Amino acid sequence: MSASDQSRLADELASAGSQLVRRLRMASPEGALTPSQRSVIGRLGTEGPATTAALARAELVRPQSMRATLCALEEQGLVGRAPHPTDGRQVIFSLTEAGRERLGQLRHAKRTWLADAIGSQLTAEEQRVLAEAVGLIKRLTTS
Repeated sequence: MSASDQSRLADELASAGSQLVRRLRMASPEGALTPSQRSVIGRLGTEGPATTAALARAELVRPQSMRATLCALEEQGLVGRAPHPTDGRQVIFSLTEAGRERLGQLRHAKRTWLADAIGSQLTAEEQRVLAEAVGLIKRLTTS
């Protein structure tokens, strides 16, 4: 494949990936969270408890913005705070039981939408090709 074709393929793959992410976000259940809130509860669910500063660095936002996001999540009962074990100036945020339930609902809604779309819009052969492509995409994202 020529460099020009590789570049075109890269553009198309990036565009398709962005569209897929947008569609998955739209699949959120009622009472949807903002994209920032979904990202934070997803990160806390995957990586565990964290400080405001650590979450801000990971999400590439300012600490002030992260504090606002965490405050909104705390008001909804989705995250809780505890004192930092070694630094009294900091607070550790983690998911509450309600936060874990909401995260599970969000993930279930995304999986359901995507599985339904695959089953209803793709032929058996296209599903097989997609399954192979997933392996290739995983390789690209871990290199």
